[in-house]
Amino acid sequence: MDARMAYDNLGAAVSDLEARRATSIAVAPGHGLLAALWRRKTIFSAIFITILGAVVAALLLLPVQYMATGSVIVAEQEPGDNNSSAVWAQKAGDPADMESQLLIIGSSRVLKAATASPGVLELALQDCAAGKGIGALLEKLGRRSGCDKLSEDADALVEFVRPRYSIGNVGRSRVISISYQSTRPEIAQKMANALISAFLEDQRANLSSGRQHAADWLWAEVHRLETELRDDDGKIQEYKRKKGLARGTNALIDSERLTSLTQQLSAAEATRAEASARFKEITANKGKGLADSPAVLASRSVSDLKQQLTMIEMRIASAQSTLGDRHPAMRGLEQERDIAQRRLAAEIAGVAAAAKRNYDAANSLVASLRAKVEAAKTEVGDAMIDQGSIETLVHGVDMKRRQYSELYKRASELDADRRVLNGSTRLVGLAELPNQPYFPKKLPFLAAGLTMATLLGATAAILRDRFDKSLRGSAELAGLPGDAPCVELPHFRSARPRLFGMPARRDRALPSKALIELAESDEAAQRALFEIYSSARLGEEKGSRLIAVTSPARGDGKTFLTLILAHFAAAMGHRVLIVECDRANPCFESALGLERGPGLLEALDSTAPLRDCVTATDWRMLDALPLGASAKAAPPQIGKRIETVLKATRDYDLVLLDCPPADALDARLLARRADSILLCARAGRCSAEEALAASEGLIACGGRLLGVVVNMAERDEPPFSKRSSRATA
Repeated sequence: MDARMAYDNLGAAVSDLEARRATSIAVAPGHGLLAALWRRKTIFSAIFITILGAVVAALLLLPVQYMATGSVIVAEQEPGDNNSSAVWAQKAGDPADMESQLLIIGSSRVLKAATASPGVLELALQDCAAGKGIGALLEKLGRRSGCDKLSEDADALVEFVRPRYSIGNVGRSRVISISYQSTRPEIAQKMANALISAFLEDQRANLSSGRQHAADWLWAEVHRLETELRDDDGKIQEYKRKKGLARGTNALIDSERLTSLTQQLSAAEATRAEASARFKEITANKGKGLADSPAVLASRSVSDLKQQLTMIEMRIASAQSTLGDRHPAMRGLEQERDIAQRRLAAEIAGVAAAAKRNYDAANSLVASLRAKVEAAKTEVGDAMIDQGSIETLVHGVDMKRRQYSELYKRASELDADRRVLNGSTRLVGLAELPNQPYFPKKLPFLAAGLTMATLLGATAAILRDRFDKSLRGSAELAGLPGDAPCVELPHFRSARPRLFGMPARRDRALPSKALIELAESDEAAQRALFEIYSSARLGEEKGSRLIAVTSPARGDGKTFLTLILAHFAAAMGHRVLIVECDRANPCFESALGLERGPGLLEALDSTAPLRDCVTATDWRMLDALPLGASAKAAPPQIGKRIETVLKATRDYDLVLLDCPPADALDARLLARRADSILLCARAGRCSAEEALAASEGLIACGGRLLGVVVNMAERDEPPFSKRSSRATA
């Protein structure tokens, strides 16, 4: 009685909890999407982690890109140009003109001009080699990479650099920004400046086209005159070479040669006159004595010999006063005197002969030089005639040279004027070396990846939840026949610690005793069991003492429902017997820890009395009748022969039959013999249509539906939503 009173109070509490739950749901109905995300959190987590991992991998693997940006300004008036028209003034800042300038900058013509600049091809090849990716693999396999085409095909080079350039106007201003994106900052800077320079040069070229044509004509004339001057100079030099009109230091070589011969002749005549005078002097003094001749006395050797002879004479004179004439010393001095006299005579004769030879040589030289001078005079006369012949050619060359100088000066001035012109576009600033990467930027990249992962994960989870036709809760079974209740049994999890506030993973193989203990401590499970227990009306005349428990398919948890319902009724003070009728999947012995022995099959075959087949469990007031030891040799239908066994269970207040799935013949036979049927459908596996079809089929077989239990139902709201609901309540 105490137990019954306690559960009467539980019934009142259940009603109160149901009212409060309905109130809380009515107050806070806005958690449908959160509930869907919570139900499909596995799909959401998988997609979220996959996309976020892909974003992080892309952030680590993608090459870092740098962008260098320069700018120009369009439609500015030329400095000092006072003749600009009103049309030009209206054109400044016109959006159509800005668009045309943007198209010009990005045109193939300007891009080809930029890529033709010195060093641009090498920079493009470096950029291609740095970012070619799979091209390196192709090169290792022996195939030709796409970078090789850039140096051979100008169009391929333009198509390579075009997507890396970014051209656009800055806001509503007349400033155009030109950017280049590359994996290396110095390449980005130089390539951006190359396009800016090419565009400015193109604008200047368009403005100075007239000057350009004039300068081109002038340069052509300059080159023609230069060629003619070179040819005329060659002809003049060839003529001079043939005529011998080569110039010396100050004049023609013939004139300088004549001057030189004349100077030599004068010097030779002076030398001959001097030799003649010396020779005549020696000849004139020959009778008087050559020793006293001035020409002879001018000789150093003669002077030395005469001085030596004088010294010997003095020694002889000194020796005569002391020595005799026959003294040996006197004779030696006399011999020495004789030798000196002979040497003096020989030297005087040599001087006379030398004077004669000098005179003869000077005379011959004068005669030879005179002949040469006469020949040189003839040659100089001829050369002067030839020199006069080429004066006309030289004059013509001088005129062409002056014309060449004037044309060259004018062409240079036109080129200078053309380069000074700025056109309708002026430089604002060249691109500087970028220091920070343009792509990928870590924080925006991660934020975009996080947003995309959240949106895609939430979208996939919500779509999967929307298109999922499986059963979720009792509300989907509103079409049950009669007033049969529909309750929910929650999905039980072990009491493991949570990781970062998230529930632990589902336990798919908890022991039966542990499941029963979890169900006993769960408030929602106890409410559901109490509602089924109340519907059975045990002990009343129209109550259900014999209940068949089945399900639409295997794995829906009908055995678990049988065990916890039997335990609940036993706890209410009723004697309960559970009978295992599913011969395809016997599990009572393992679930309840029973010893193997006789069971239902032995009782049906009368091989063992029923009292020996029924086994007491660990719970008070609860007995079990397992399938038995001869399960392999089970008869085709248990439902046809179970009538006698069921009649022998009159001592029990409640008999629960654990039947096969509802589509089996045994289940339909047992449903007809039972007082009522309890259908168990698993949430997330069985659909509402299948559950309704199974219930209608059982009723059509003659059974009475006691109720439907939605097993392993997920709570519609996540834990944080439930806490907020409780706080609101």
